[in-house]
Amino acid sequence: MKKIYHLGSCSTNIRILKELNLENVELQDIKKKPMSETEVEELKNLAGSYEALFSRKAMKYRSLELNKKTLSENDYKSHIIEEYTFLKRPVAIIDGEIFIGNSKKNVEALKAKLF
Repeated sequence: MKKIYHLGSCSTNIRILKELNLENVELQDIKKKPMSETEVEELKNLAGSYEALFSRKAMKYRSLELNKKTLSENDYKSHIIEEYTFLKRPVAIIDGEIFIGNSKKNVEALKAKLF
C-alpha cells in the first residue's frame, strides 16, 4: 500500500509532493476527504501513538488553549478526527512503513523509499 494524507492548500505539502515519485501512490487531501476513524486508528497503529500524529503547530492548538491542558491519547485521537489541521502533514504509508510530518530528515527518508 502506498498512500499519502496531505493538505492540498498547504504550500509545504505541495512542495514536498512535487519532489516525490508519486507513481502508484494514492493521495488523499484531508480537507476534501476527511479521514475516517478507522484510517486514524490505522495510522496510530503504525506510528505507535496518536500523539506522534498530532500537530502542536496547528493554529487551533493555542486558540482552543490545548497548550494549557494535559491531553490523553483519546484527546489526541478526537482532535485529529474532528479537525484535519491537527494531523502532522504529510503522512505517508509506504509498504507498511509510516512517515510523519515535513521535517527534512523525514522527507529525505520518504524520497529514498519512493525512488
